[in-house]
Amino acid sequence: MPFKVAIVGTGIFATDAHLPALLKSEYFTPYSCFNRTRAKAEKFAKVAGISKIYNSMEEAFEDPEVDIVDALLPVQYNLAAVRLAVKHKKSLCFEKPVAANMKQAKEIVRLTKENPNLIIAIGENWSYLKAVPAMKEAISKIGKIYSFTYQSTGQFHFDGKYLNTSWRLHPEHIGGYLSDGGVHQLALLTGVLGKVKKVNAHTKQVRQLSGDDDILYSLLEMDSGLIGTFTYGSAFGNAEKRGMFEVMGDNGSVSFDFGPGHLEHLTLRVGGSTSHSESYTKEIDIEGEDRTPLSEFTALGKALTTGDKSTIVATPEVVYHHLAVIDAALKSSAKDGESVLVMQ
Repeated sequence: MPFKVAIVGTGIFATDAHLPALLKSEYFTPYSCFNRTRAKAEKFAKVAGISKIYNSMEEAFEDPEVDIVDALLPVQYNLAAVRLAVKHKKSLCFEKPVAANMKQAKEIVRLTKENPNLIIAIGENWSYLKAVPAMKEAISKIGKIYSFTYQSTGQFHFDGKYLNTSWRLHPEHIGGYLSDGGVHQLALLTGVLGKVKKVNAHTKQVRQLSGDDDILYSLLEMDSGLIGTFTYGSAFGNAEKRGMFEVMGDNGSVSFDFGPGHLEHLTLRVGGSTSHSESYTKEIDIEGEDRTPLSEFTALGKALTTGDKSTIVATPEVVYHHLAVIDAALKSSAKDGESVLVMQ
Protein backbone atom coordinates (compact mmCIF):
# COMPACT_ATOMS: atom_id res chain seq x y z
CA MET A 1 0.00 0.00 0.00
CA PRO A 2 1.25 3.55 -0.70
CA PHE A 3 2.55 5.50 2.27
CA LYS A 4 0.05 8.00 3.66
CA VAL A 5 1.35 11.58 3.54
CA ALA A 6 0.28 14.53 5.67
CA ILE A 7 1.03 17.78 3.81
CA VAL A 8 1.83 20.62 6.21
CA GLY A 9 1.84 24.00 4.46
CA THR A 10 -0.52 24.05 1.49
CA GLY A 11 0.75 27.04 -0.48
CA ILE A 12 1.75 27.49 -4.11
CA PHE A 13 4.60 24.97 -4.19
CA ALA A 14 2.52 22.33 -2.40
CA THR A 15 -0.22 22.67 -5.02
CA ASP A 16 1.89 23.17 -8.14
CA ALA A 17 4.84 20.85 -7.46
CA HIS A 18 4.53 18.48 -4.51
CA LEU A 19 0.93 17.39 -5.06
CA PRO A 20 1.44 16.38 -8.75
CA ALA A 21 4.62 14.50 -7.78
CA LEU A 22 2.90 12.68 -4.92
CA LEU A 23 -0.02 11.71 -7.16
CA LYS A 24 2.38 10.42 -9.81
CA SER A 25 4.56 8.52 -7.34
CA GLU A 26 4.09 4.79 -6.88
CA TYR A 27 5.06 5.12 -3.22
CA PHE A 28 2.76 7.80 -1.77
CA THR A 29 -0.82 8.95 -1.46
CA PRO A 30 -1.93 12.34 -0.05
CA TYR A 31 -3.89 11.59 3.10
CA SER A 32 -4.31 14.77 5.16
CA CYS A 33 -3.19 18.39 5.40
CA PHE A 34 -2.75 21.46 7.57
CA ASN A 35 -2.33 25.18 6.97
CA ARG A 36 -2.34 28.01 9.50
CA THR A 37 -5.06 29.57 7.34
CA ARG A 38 -7.90 27.07 7.41
CA ALA A 39 -9.39 28.27 4.12
CA LYS A 40 -6.12 27.50 2.30
CA ALA A 41 -6.07 23.99 3.74
CA GLU A 42 -9.67 23.44 2.66
CA LYS A 43 -8.91 24.65 -0.86
CA PHE A 44 -5.90 22.34 -1.11
CA ALA A 45 -7.84 19.40 0.32
CA LYS A 46 -10.50 19.80 -2.34
CA VAL A 47 -7.91 19.79 -5.15
CA ALA A 48 -6.02 16.85 -3.62
CA GLY A 49 -9.08 14.78 -2.78
CA ILE A 50 -8.26 14.91 0.93
CA SER A 51 -10.96 14.71 3.62
CA LYS A 52 -8.83 15.07 6.74
CA ILE A 53 -7.69 18.56 7.83
CA TYR A 54 -5.86 19.24 11.09
CA ASN A 55 -6.24 22.17 13.45
CA SER A 56 -2.53 22.27 14.29
CA MET A 57 0.77 21.14 12.82
CA GLU A 58 1.39 18.78 15.72
CA GLU A 59 -1.81 16.87 14.96
CA ALA A 60 -0.21 15.76 11.67
CA PHE A 61 2.70 14.19 13.57
CA GLU A 62 0.40 12.68 16.22
CA ASP A 63 -1.87 10.92 13.70
CA PRO A 64 -1.08 7.16 13.77
CA GLU A 65 -2.47 6.78 10.25
CA VAL A 66 0.22 9.07 8.81
CA ASP A 67 3.43 7.43 7.58
CA ILE A 68 5.32 10.60 6.72
CA VAL A 69 4.85 14.35 7.00
CA ASP A 70 5.70 16.52 3.99
CA ALA A 71 6.40 20.00 5.38
CA LEU A 72 6.42 23.02 3.06
CA LEU A 73 6.92 25.83 5.54
CA PRO A 74 8.67 29.18 5.73
CA VAL A 75 12.23 28.04 6.29
CA GLN A 76 12.45 29.41 9.84
CA TYR A 77 9.91 26.74 10.92
CA ASN A 78 11.85 23.72 9.63
CA LEU A 79 13.48 23.16 13.01
CA ALA A 80 10.07 23.06 14.72
CA ALA A 81 8.97 20.37 12.24
CA VAL A 82 12.10 18.30 12.94
CA ARG A 83 11.51 18.56 16.70
CA LEU A 84 7.95 17.28 16.23
CA ALA A 85 9.20 14.43 14.05
CA VAL A 86 11.62 13.40 16.79
CA LYS A 87 8.98 13.78 19.51
CA HIS A 88 6.43 11.60 17.71
CA LYS A 89 8.90 9.26 15.94
CA LYS A 90 7.50 10.22 12.55
CA SER A 91 9.34 10.28 9.23
CA LEU A 92 9.65 13.75 7.71
CA CYS A 93 10.63 15.50 4.53
CA PHE A 94 10.81 19.27 4.30
CA GLU A 95 11.80 21.90 1.77
CA LYS A 96 15.20 23.51 1.32
CA PRO A 97 17.14 25.41 2.52
CA VAL A 98 17.69 23.31 5.61
CA ALA A 99 17.16 26.23 8.03
CA ALA A 100 17.04 30.01 8.34
CA ASN A 101 20.53 30.25 9.85
CA MET A 102 23.50 28.13 10.81
CA LYS A 103 22.46 27.77 14.47
CA GLN A 104 19.15 26.20 13.44
CA ALA A 105 20.89 24.11 10.78
CA LYS A 106 23.36 22.69 13.32
CA GLU A 107 20.48 21.77 15.62
CA ILE A 108 18.68 19.93 12.80
CA VAL A 109 21.83 17.95 11.98
CA ARG A 110 22.32 17.12 15.67
CA LEU A 111 18.74 15.88 16.08
CA THR A 112 19.02 13.80 12.94
CA LYS A 113 22.24 12.13 14.10
CA GLU A 114 20.76 11.43 17.53
CA ASN A 115 17.73 9.71 15.95
CA PRO A 116 19.23 7.41 13.29
CA ASN A 117 16.10 5.26 13.04
CA LEU A 118 14.08 8.20 11.75
CA ILE A 119 14.01 9.05 8.06
CA ILE A 120 14.46 12.81 7.70
CA ALA A 121 15.06 14.14 4.19
CA ILE A 122 15.19 17.53 2.53
CA GLY A 123 13.34 18.34 -0.68
CA GLU A 124 16.38 19.34 -2.75
CA ASN A 125 15.61 17.94 -6.19
CA TRP A 126 18.85 19.29 -7.72
CA SER A 127 20.73 16.71 -5.63
CA TYR A 128 19.04 14.03 -7.74
CA LEU A 129 19.74 15.46 -11.19
CA LYS A 130 21.03 12.89 -13.66
CA ALA A 131 23.53 15.54 -14.71
CA VAL A 132 25.49 14.88 -11.49
CA PRO A 133 26.62 11.29 -12.25
CA ALA A 134 26.86 12.13 -15.97
CA MET A 135 29.30 14.97 -15.27
CA LYS A 136 31.35 12.86 -12.87
CA GLU A 137 31.70 10.16 -15.51
CA ALA A 138 32.69 12.66 -18.20
CA ILE A 139 35.19 14.39 -15.89
CA SER A 140 37.02 11.08 -15.41
CA LYS A 141 38.15 11.38 -19.04
CA ILE A 142 39.85 14.80 -18.90
CA GLY A 143 42.92 14.00 -16.83
CA LYS A 144 43.70 15.89 -13.66
CA ILE A 145 41.13 18.63 -13.04
CA TYR A 146 42.20 22.04 -11.81
CA SER A 147 39.36 24.55 -12.05
CA PHE A 148 35.70 25.24 -12.80
CA THR A 149 33.30 28.02 -13.71
CA TYR A 150 29.68 28.07 -12.53
CA GLN A 151 27.19 30.73 -13.59
CA SER A 152 23.45 30.98 -13.01
CA THR A 153 22.12 34.47 -13.76
CA GLY A 154 19.01 36.03 -15.20
CA GLN A 155 16.31 38.66 -15.24
CA PHE A 156 14.12 39.66 -12.30
CA HIS A 157 10.46 38.78 -12.89
CA PHE A 158 8.03 41.10 -11.17
CA ASP A 159 5.14 38.73 -11.92
CA GLY A 160 6.78 35.71 -10.29
CA LYS A 161 4.15 33.74 -8.39
CA TYR A 162 6.43 33.22 -5.38
CA LEU A 163 7.54 36.86 -5.18
CA ASN A 164 4.84 38.19 -2.88
CA THR A 165 4.95 35.47 -0.25
CA SER A 166 5.61 37.27 3.04
CA TRP A 167 8.49 35.04 4.14
CA ARG A 168 10.36 35.91 0.93
CA LEU A 169 9.55 39.63 1.07
CA HIS A 170 10.77 39.77 4.66
CA PRO A 171 13.24 36.89 4.87
CA GLU A 172 14.41 35.51 8.17
CA HIS A 173 16.72 33.12 6.30
CA ILE A 174 20.25 34.34 5.66
CA GLY A 175 20.78 35.91 2.27
CA GLY A 176 17.11 35.76 1.26
CA TYR A 177 17.03 34.65 -2.38
CA LEU A 178 20.75 33.76 -2.22
CA SER A 179 20.02 30.90 0.15
CA ASP A 180 16.54 30.13 -1.18
CA GLY A 181 17.75 29.60 -4.75
CA GLY A 182 21.50 29.44 -4.34
CA VAL A 183 21.39 26.11 -2.51
CA HIS A 184 19.96 24.54 -5.70
CA GLN A 185 23.09 25.58 -7.57
CA LEU A 186 25.36 24.36 -4.78
CA ALA A 187 23.61 20.98 -4.74
CA LEU A 188 24.70 20.52 -8.37
CA LEU A 189 28.18 22.01 -7.88
CA THR A 190 29.08 20.05 -4.75
CA GLY A 191 27.34 16.91 -6.01
CA VAL A 192 29.89 16.86 -8.83
CA LEU A 193 33.00 18.33 -7.18
CA GLY A 194 32.62 17.70 -3.44
CA LYS A 195 32.68 20.15 -0.54
CA VAL A 196 33.73 23.79 -0.59
CA LYS A 197 36.61 24.66 1.78
CA LYS A 198 36.68 28.47 1.65
CA VAL A 199 35.05 31.41 -0.08
CA ASN A 200 36.03 34.89 -1.24
CA ALA A 201 32.86 36.74 -2.20
CA HIS A 202 31.06 39.97 -2.89
CA THR A 203 27.27 40.26 -2.66
CA LYS A 204 24.89 43.14 -3.37
CA GLN A 205 21.16 43.84 -3.34
CA VAL A 206 19.67 44.88 -6.69
CA ARG A 207 15.95 44.65 -5.86
CA GLN A 208 14.24 45.91 -2.72
CA LEU A 209 11.60 43.24 -3.32
CA SER A 210 14.26 40.58 -2.73
CA GLY A 211 14.43 41.56 0.94
CA ASP A 212 18.20 41.03 1.15
CA ASP A 213 21.34 40.71 -1.01
CA ASP A 214 20.37 38.97 -4.24
CA ILE A 215 23.52 38.68 -6.39
CA LEU A 216 26.71 36.80 -5.53
CA TYR A 217 30.12 36.75 -7.23
CA SER A 218 32.72 34.52 -5.64
CA LEU A 219 35.92 32.52 -5.82
CA LEU A 220 35.74 29.06 -4.25
CA GLU A 221 38.43 26.66 -3.14
CA MET A 222 37.23 23.09 -2.77
CA ASP A 223 38.39 20.52 -0.22
CA SER A 224 40.11 18.76 -3.13
CA GLY A 225 42.17 21.87 -3.92
CA LEU A 226 40.22 22.82 -7.05
CA ILE A 227 39.63 26.53 -7.56
CA GLY A 228 36.81 28.14 -9.47
CA THR A 229 34.23 30.87 -9.75
CA PHE A 230 30.61 30.73 -8.60
CA THR A 231 28.19 33.40 -9.80
CA TYR A 232 24.51 33.49 -8.90
CA GLY A 233 21.71 36.03 -9.21
CA SER A 234 18.38 36.55 -10.96
CA ALA A 235 17.76 40.18 -10.03
CA PHE A 236 19.01 41.96 -13.13
CA GLY A 237 17.16 43.91 -15.79
CA ASN A 238 16.47 42.57 -19.27
CA ALA A 239 19.07 39.81 -19.52
CA GLU A 240 19.24 36.33 -20.96
CA LYS A 241 18.85 33.62 -18.33
CA ARG A 242 22.05 31.62 -18.35
CA GLY A 243 23.17 28.46 -16.64
CA MET A 244 26.63 27.07 -17.32
CA PHE A 245 28.88 24.70 -15.38
CA GLU A 246 32.30 23.94 -16.86
CA VAL A 247 35.11 21.86 -15.36
CA MET A 248 38.62 22.06 -16.84
CA GLY A 249 41.55 19.67 -16.61
CA ASP A 250 44.95 19.12 -18.19
CA ASN A 251 43.44 16.85 -20.86
CA GLY A 252 40.16 18.52 -21.70
CA SER A 253 36.98 19.98 -20.30
CA VAL A 254 33.35 19.17 -19.56
CA SER A 255 30.60 21.75 -19.89
CA PHE A 256 26.93 21.57 -18.94
CA ASP A 257 24.58 24.22 -20.33
CA PHE A 258 21.45 24.14 -18.15
CA GLY A 259 19.93 27.42 -19.31
CA PRO A 260 16.26 27.39 -20.39
CA GLY A 261 15.61 26.17 -23.91
CA HIS A 262 18.80 24.12 -24.06
CA LEU A 263 18.79 20.37 -24.48
CA GLU A 264 19.93 18.41 -21.45
CA HIS A 265 23.39 17.41 -22.55
CA LEU A 266 27.07 17.69 -21.75
CA THR A 267 29.91 18.66 -24.05
CA LEU A 268 33.05 16.62 -23.47
CA ARG A 269 36.27 17.92 -25.02
CA VAL A 270 39.26 15.58 -24.70
CA GLY A 271 42.89 16.31 -25.54
CA GLY A 272 45.68 18.75 -24.81
CA SER A 273 47.66 16.87 -22.16
CA THR A 274 50.59 16.75 -24.62
CA SER A 275 51.27 18.24 -28.03
CA HIS A 276 50.51 14.84 -29.59
CA SER A 277 47.51 13.70 -27.55
CA GLU A 278 44.35 12.71 -29.39
CA SER A 279 41.68 15.43 -29.38
CA TYR A 280 37.95 15.04 -29.92
CA THR A 281 34.60 16.58 -28.91
CA LYS A 282 31.57 14.53 -27.90
CA GLU A 283 28.01 15.58 -27.09
CA ILE A 284 26.47 13.45 -24.32
CA ASP A 285 22.68 13.52 -23.99
CA ILE A 286 21.13 13.25 -20.53
CA GLU A 287 18.03 11.15 -21.05
CA GLY A 288 14.86 11.69 -19.02
CA GLU A 289 16.08 14.44 -16.71
CA ASP A 290 13.42 15.29 -14.12
CA ARG A 291 13.51 18.67 -12.36
CA THR A 292 10.31 18.07 -10.40
CA PRO A 293 10.11 16.75 -6.81
CA LEU A 294 9.29 13.29 -8.19
CA SER A 295 12.95 12.23 -8.13
CA GLU A 296 13.31 13.04 -4.45
CA PHE A 297 10.03 11.30 -3.60
CA THR A 298 11.20 8.21 -5.47
CA ALA A 299 14.40 8.11 -3.39
CA LEU A 300 12.37 8.68 -0.23
CA GLY A 301 9.85 5.99 -1.13
CA LYS A 302 12.61 3.44 -1.67
CA ALA A 303 14.12 4.30 1.71
CA LEU A 304 10.78 3.91 3.49
CA THR A 305 10.12 0.61 1.71
CA THR A 306 13.50 -1.02 2.30
CA GLY A 307 14.81 0.81 5.36
CA ASP A 308 17.96 1.62 3.39
CA LYS A 309 18.50 5.37 3.74
CA SER A 310 21.39 5.41 1.26
CA THR A 311 18.94 6.27 -1.53
CA ILE A 312 18.41 9.68 0.09
CA VAL A 313 21.08 12.05 -1.22
CA ALA A 314 19.74 15.28 0.30
CA THR A 315 20.24 14.49 3.97
CA PRO A 316 20.31 17.24 6.61
CA GLU A 317 24.10 16.94 6.83
CA VAL A 318 24.54 17.31 3.05
CA VAL A 319 22.24 20.31 2.65
CA TYR A 320 23.74 21.89 5.76
CA HIS A 321 26.90 22.33 3.69
CA HIS A 322 24.99 24.13 0.91
CA LEU A 323 23.68 26.71 3.39
CA ALA A 324 27.11 26.95 5.03
CA VAL A 325 28.63 28.05 1.70
CA ILE A 326 26.06 30.88 1.42
CA ASP A 327 26.79 31.82 5.03
CA ALA A 328 30.53 31.98 4.29
CA ALA A 329 29.91 34.07 1.17
CA LEU A 330 27.86 36.62 3.12
CA LYS A 331 30.52 36.82 5.83
CA SER A 332 33.25 37.24 3.21
CA SER A 333 31.34 40.05 1.51
CA ALA A 334 30.91 41.81 4.85
CA LYS A 335 34.72 41.64 5.19
CA ASP A 336 35.30 43.14 1.72
CA GLY A 337 35.96 39.79 0.07
CA GLU A 338 38.32 38.26 2.63
CA SER A 339 38.72 34.46 2.68
CA VAL A 340 36.21 32.75 4.94
CA LEU A 341 36.29 29.06 5.81
CA VAL A 342 33.00 27.21 5.30
CA MET A 343 31.51 26.20 8.64
CA GLN A 344 31.69 22.48 9.29
